[in-house]
Amino acid sequence: MQKFRDQNKIREFLNDILTKKESEDLEFKHASGGFPGSFWDTYSAFANTEGGTIIFGVEEKNDGLYLDVIPDETIEKYQKEFWSNVNNKSTVSCNLLKNDDVEVVKYSGYNIMLFHIPCASREQKPVFRTTNPYNGTFKRNYEGDYKCTEKEIQRMFADANDSRPADSRILSNYSLDDIDKESIQQYRQLFATARPNHPWLVMDDMTLLEKLGGYRKDRETGEEGFTLAGLLMFGKYDSITDNACAPDFFPDYQEWLNNDPDGRWSARIYPDGTWEANLFQYYRRVLPRLQSFLPNPFRLEGNTRKENTTAHVAVREAFINLCVHSDFSVNANLIVKHVKNMFIFSNPGSMLITKAQYYHGGQSVCRNKSLQKMFMMLGAAEKAGSGVDKILKGWSDANWRTPYVNTTCRPDVVNLYLPMLSLLDANVKEGLVESFGKSVLRIEHNCLQTLALAYTEGYVTNERLRYTLDIHKADIYDLLKDMCGKGYLVAEGHGRGTKYHIPQARKTSDVSDNLGSNLGSNLGSNLGSNLGSNLGSKPKRRLGRDELRRIILGACDEWVSLEHIATTIGRNPDYLLTSVIPSMLEEGLLERMYPQ
Repeated sequence: MQKFRDQNKIREFLNDILTKKESEDLEFKHASGGFPGSFWDTYSAFANTEGGTIIFGVEEKNDGLYLDVIPDETIEKYQKEFWSNVNNKSTVSCNLLKNDDVEVVKYSGYNIMLFHIPCASREQKPVFRTTNPYNGTFKRNYEGDYKCTEKEIQRMFADANDSRPADSRILSNYSLDDIDKESIQQYRQLFATARPNHPWLVMDDMTLLEKLGGYRKDRETGEEGFTLAGLLMFGKYDSITDNACAPDFFPDYQEWLNNDPDGRWSARIYPDGTWEANLFQYYRRVLPRLQSFLPNPFRLEGNTRKENTTAHVAVREAFINLCVHSDFSVNANLIVKHVKNMFIFSNPGSMLITKAQYYHGGQSVCRNKSLQKMFMMLGAAEKAGSGVDKILKGWSDANWRTPYVNTTCRPDVVNLYLPMLSLLDANVKEGLVESFGKSVLRIEHNCLQTLALAYTEGYVTNERLRYTLDIHKADIYDLLKDMCGKGYLVAEGHGRGTKYHIPQARKTSDVSDNLGSNLGSNLGSNLGSNLGSNLGSKPKRRLGRDELRRIILGACDEWVSLEHIATTIGRNPDYLLTSVIPSMLEEGLLERMYPQ
């Protein structure tokens, strides 16, 4: 075993390979002594989480990366052993890989073998080793692989059964006495407002509940009764929290808007005995309060004043998603928090799709289909898979930072963050200028966005930037590498766990010499190379029309003068004023602060 002499070079080499795949979590396996037995634990863990890459031939220790000597004949043996076992049900329950998911590459004459493990679909989970799921199912967190508990495995099996949604479970010995009649009545009123001519409105309560999925008959077993969805939406709180229903159900809303020295919330809505804390009443109380904090500009649609903006729609979608995607068997609360300049929606359960699928939108995968139908009838949900699109659009229209999600385990919780701050507000600019000098505001736009996020959120990750910057993830890696090389960021960890933060101690002089650097030079264009390297001088080469326009847009992330643009990009202001700027104004790419 030999230690890599150039640690940055091998990491760069591996990252160049890994950026071609979706997965980013890494696991190095010592493989010179035989095919690692722990391989299948990690295979299961990656498949049941977000995917990842297992690497043979490289071992990580505290003092760096080491390489194994794995001869060609051993590599060939490992390939045969892998394909034989991955298709053997006694080894692992499911083969998720195609031929091109297994790669053999060489680095400095050494063999490196990579297995790119995708995330399994909800129907394929749990993915487990051996033939016993309750003793061979693993998941992944930042500390490594861990064996799932029986309850975690049961939840995966339940999520895999799309024909029997979790909220369709029939509850024994429940009656109309367990239903809050006021909730049913108020629901009818909202239903009638949203769909005034709907035929269900004339039905009695029991028939309406059947239509909504709150009461059902099982044709196979003959069993009938109120469903989990019916109780969660309309039930009395004491009935909901009975052991036979959802004993851990606790809908909670918290406002943390005061700088209370005791760390207490400033306002709260929770099951305190003053209201029937079911999902419908939670919706009625919390959603209007959330939306009341949003800007409500005057606007007309036709001759009618419209109070709601796309941001209001976004908050409504986020709240409905919280309710219809929660796993109510998890020992975790349903929580909405309003902290200063941010909404946080936390629902128990794991995501049924990958984060990439979540941000891409169009995926209509729901854990609780009856609850989804109940909100649909109020005009507050739909099956089109456009909820995420509406959330992202609402925040984009408001010029706020891009919403993002993260997940935690034990208990499984999905957190959606909706920051209500512009990316470069006055405080952020002041903080960046204090750390790097005024010149930092003239660096390439994607780099400046990255610094702003790192400043406000403490750190950034490749994944966070992938859904914030409109560039390919391979270009994001190049951007982060370049910024680290110039001292703007410091990297900690590897794979999905890599965090990039602003150095703790930073002097303005540290970056004065870096303004001529090639920040952002690997973004698929020469935007960065011309935006920083030519301050105060003419470009070294002739720029094409489109390239010049991109550079100008990068310099105009705030209101700036023509002279500032000319100085930044090294062009004559008269030339820009007569030959470039007018067409950009006409096309709407730029706007004058003072049109007159």
